[in-house]
Amino acid sequence: MTRGPGRWAVLSAFTVLAVVMLLPFVIVALNAVKSPAEYSSGGPLSLPHGLYLDGIVQFWQRVNFGQKLLNSLMISAAVAVLATLLSVLNAYALGIGRVRGRLWILVLFLLANTLPQEALVYPLYYIAKQVGLYDSRLAVVIIFTVIQAAFGTYLLSAVLGDFPKAIMEAAAIDGASRWRILWRVVVPISRPTLTVLMIFFFIWTWNEFFLPLVFLISNDTQTVPVALGVLQGDKMMDATMSSASSLLGIIPAVAFFLIFQRTLTRGVTVGAVK
Repeated sequence: MTRGPGRWAVLSAFTVLAVVMLLPFVIVALNAVKSPAEYSSGGPLSLPHGLYLDGIVQFWQRVNFGQKLLNSLMISAAVAVLATLLSVLNAYALGIGRVRGRLWILVLFLLANTLPQEALVYPLYYIAKQVGLYDSRLAVVIIFTVIQAAFGTYLLSAVLGDFPKAIMEAAAIDGASRWRILWRVVVPISRPTLTVLMIFFFIWTWNEFFLPLVFLISNDTQTVPVALGVLQGDKMMDATMSSASSLLGIIPAVAFFLIFQRTLTRGVTVGAVK
């Protein structure tokens, strides 16, 4: 199979785009391992003469980054699992159960996804204060579970709406209840889509900043994005420590994406073939 000029042009364009996208990450990584003296003398684009890890160690100890990492991991994992579970239950009722007013309910879920977080922050803050969940990880988990499940319900309702009825009818003839059909038939067949949705929920929750900034004010409950954002204006932080903080904030998300890259690709491919 010959490769024409058009294919080489597309390949070159994607190569340039990949370099442009990776360049900021490379610059941050280089500056994270520079000493302040090297940064001052050579600037942000110079190569380091050696590995200076004091900036990473100092930042880790200063903000108790291990605790922030654990908080982000716990919140994101809980939201990913709970939001996917809630989305499946809602979509099963709307997409397969065909409840009355299905279209208007889906429109309501769609409108919920368009609301800016700034419009939600005060009522959510007031409710969290009233029920005693302010400055707790549970409050953030509940909020983001509902927000992510609104999108998941809208998406899965369309997917389950086209679910083969013959399979469910065969399971019903064999005596399976609706609950058993959901967990033994619908969920296993839809597993690639659910896995992709769960991964996206995890990444989206991990990167959230505004609502965790409002609801998590103590040092023991803050997440990684909040810790990075709060310290950006700290005058005690030099350029190398700022780069170290950015690098530590990026690495978990990149590692998570690389670990589940094959799962994402498989889920998207299965959806495309279907």
